[in-house]
Amino acid sequence: MNDITQETKEKMDKVLDVLHSDLATVRAGRASPSLVEHIVISAYGGTARLKVVELATISATDNQTLTVTPFDGSIIGEIQKGIIESGGGLNPVIDGQLIRIAIPMLSEERRLELIKLMKQKLENGKIMVRQVRHEAMEEIKKQYNDKTIGEDEMARLEKEIQRATDDNMSQIDEMGKRKEEELLQI
Repeated sequence: MNDITQETKEKMDKVLDVLHSDLATVRAGRASPSLVEHIVISAYGGTARLKVVELATISATDNQTLTVTPFDGSIIGEIQKGIIESGGGLNPVIDGQLIRIAIPMLSEERRLELIKLMKQKLENGKIMVRQVRHEAMEEIKKQYNDKTIGEDEMARLEKEIQRATDDNMSQIDEMGKRKEEELLQI
């Protein structure tokens, strides 16, 4: 396999990984650690901005409750403040040495808002994949113009890049279908 196609496929896989992580932050009405694990917390006198997952263990005790247990009990207030300020609409409550987060049921209106947000994230993912394809096509043309590859090789590489792009687009669409089903589930 040519270096260009290999590199392009790796970049497209990274886009899918980022998109998958991004979609996990869109809550679906049930407790999932991914709702809070990437929230950034200012801790230890504001000198460190850390993710919740680096400061505590996160678990779903049932479909409607998350618990966050800090490794260091002295920063429990900072973790609570960071979760509140994250804009996720979550209301963390300190209960001894852990934080409980009740996940409210989603209203129909909120579900539709989340679907709209999810579709924006999917479109951004598609844009990133198309950008990777564009860069690869430019590199193929550059190599052709430099006489590094011939016309047949250029055509083959372009087809391979397009096939990879189409595969990634269908994977993004599939991710969207699964997430939408999850969001519409009551």
